[in-house]
Amino acid sequence: MRILLTGSSGMVGRNLLEHRSAAGFEFLIPSSHELDLLDRKAVSDYILENKPDMVIHAAGRVGGIQANMADPVGFLVENSLMGIHVINEAHQANVKYCINLASSCMYPRQAANPLKEEMVLTGELEPTNEGYGLAKITATRLCQYISQMNPSKIYTTLIPCNLYGRHDKFDPLNSHMIPAVIRKIHEAREAELASVEIWGDGEARREFMYAGDLADCIFTVIEKMRNDRALPPMMNVGIATDHTINEYYQAVADVLGYEGEFVHDLEKPVGMRQKLIDSSRIHSDGWEATTPLHEGIRRTYDFFLKEVNHD
Repeated sequence: MRILLTGSSGMVGRNLLEHRSAAGFEFLIPSSHELDLLDRKAVSDYILENKPDMVIHAAGRVGGIQANMADPVGFLVENSLMGIHVINEAHQANVKYCINLASSCMYPRQAANPLKEEMVLTGELEPTNEGYGLAKITATRLCQYISQMNPSKIYTTLIPCNLYGRHDKFDPLNSHMIPAVIRKIHEAREAELASVEIWGDGEARREFMYAGDLADCIFTVIEKMRNDRALPPMMNVGIATDHTINEYYQAVADVLGYEGEFVHDLEKPVGMRQKLIDSSRIHSDGWEATTPLHEGIRRTYDFFLKEVNHD
């Protein structure tokens, strides 16, 4: 099977290509210089020329709270255009299979946890990442419409919880929480700082899954598609448990051997108070994540030391 993978240089894409099952497929992995996903004609021409059997759309402009708040226009426009171009041009070229990677940012800020797939579009989004969430909703709905109009096509969306892992971004300006915390605590330990700052009171709860587990789930879904299994239009992919921000800081400190204290800046934004997704659909079909938190942090820190921190 020939698979066009967008975002192959990102965390999800690289973990997918590193997975033990990747060798059984032919992956097309154009870089952003080789294929500009914001250029509709370029996307159309590439798909028509290379004729993939499946598209996995994992590309996107991503970042943490600071990045989303600084440029909501960019997050909305760029992610919307990428999703529409990749998914619709695959449809126009009669590509039978598509896996769209979405985000739990699509869920309403006031929705009751755990978040179920049918809650999408039932309330207003979290303002700190609304633009990104709207773009992901657009791509998700497009997949649904295509499958509804064309029963022979299997276009489904996976909605992972927060991710971390190898190939993550550790830049404080655009990283997600766990890699940002790893870098912050590493630098505090190296500088022998007595304390590390946490935004807010640290009691907001988040669900984080190791990115290698998401790659494992994607290959499980690919096999179901190849066997023409009927799939739901959306499936949450998570670990079915969450922790407070304070607990994540402590877990990273445990792995890195940092013994300082934590102080809270109550003036800083924290986003949603809880974001735990209901992964019963994918779990009932036999798949579950297998990487414990401390082990995932250790692997991520090893990657940071080897690939990022060269000082």
